[in-house]
Amino acid sequence: MNLETWALLYWGSLALLAYIYIGYPVLLIIGARMLPRKAVARGADLPRVTLIISAYNEAKVMAKKLHNSLGLEYPRDRLEILVVSDCSSDQTDEIVRSFDRHGVKLLRMPERSGKTAGLNEAVRHATGEVLVFSDANAEYDRHAIARLVRNFADPEVGAVTGESRYRIGENDASTKSENAYWRYELALKKLESALGSVVGGDGAIYAIRKSLYQELDPADLSDFVNPLQVVRQGYRNLYEPEAFSYEAGAEDFAAEFRRKVRIVNRAWRASWKMRGLLNPFRYGVFALQFLSHKVLRWLAPVFMFFLLVANIAIAERSAFFGVTLASQLLFYAAALAGWFLSRSGKPIFMVNVPYYFCSINLASFVGMLQALRGRTYTTWTSSRR
Repeated sequence: MNLETWALLYWGSLALLAYIYIGYPVLLIIGARMLPRKAVARGADLPRVTLIISAYNEAKVMAKKLHNSLGLEYPRDRLEILVVSDCSSDQTDEIVRSFDRHGVKLLRMPERSGKTAGLNEAVRHATGEVLVFSDANAEYDRHAIARLVRNFADPEVGAVTGESRYRIGENDASTKSENAYWRYELALKKLESALGSVVGGDGAIYAIRKSLYQELDPADLSDFVNPLQVVRQGYRNLYEPEAFSYEAGAEDFAAEFRRKVRIVNRAWRASWKMRGLLNPFRYGVFALQFLSHKVLRWLAPVFMFFLLVANIAIAERSAFFGVTLASQLLFYAAALAGWFLSRSGKPIFMVNVPYYFCSINLASFVGMLQALRGRTYTTWTSSRR
């Protein structure tokens, strides 16, 4: 390619990256100020709720999770607690059975089929009008369920996504970096919700009307596809920041990397199945949100690669491009230093931020590549403490 073509590739890649991480949030802010906010008619009704807890070999946390669930500020006669065990091989099932006298129900899958298959089966057994989905390691605030379900008083609301918060331990570099990134994500969710619907959910804490639940493929990422199905049926998926849960972060950057590879792999394939939601003539602003927040975000590592390669090709064209190349190389050097220090057990937050940013983008690329090559995930073990 000639220099003009390389320059065009450089500016195009830079513009897309700038839009993904800066332009899209600014667009949401402008939209939230200029477009009428969609109010939510909250109510004090207390519908019957089924709390579905997914578990595979969660003996270390299951008793604590069930004590937490039984202590929630929601009428016990209106709350059904159902644990679906994906053929656990540790003491998970025995622990759940020991809570039988408290009304906790166990649904053991006959063979290990993955979280999504378990949820399909659990929904068939659930008696609640509203389904709340949770993980075994997610500790709910005592008002979480009440604050989730109050939004269902609005007939336009079909799903409500709560907020996961991560506990940070001493020298816990992975979780500190994840928290910084997560705060950015939560700001986007708040803006998206004000305009209509959030793109996707949170597997640790989200709720839907049972009548809107649609059978999922075992390879589907449930907390991503489920809320999208709700939007496709003409309902809203809200973000409720006052309904939150706590959990530990990933054990380390490597564990977090593997988790994000699985997530993007499954979500990328799900996006292809749900691609009809990208039609702006039918889904309006949500189509732009879906494209910007998810599809383009996952493609960011491709744009980063093109930006670097194009910058190398035109670096000698002017001092400006020489400076931009040096800036890129310095950024990636900091990320490499973050990787090295995390492996040596001496993390430094300043270099862990570029390391985490590069890590999640590399995970996106690997996840997409695996999906394109036909790799699927249905089962795995938790990467969190």
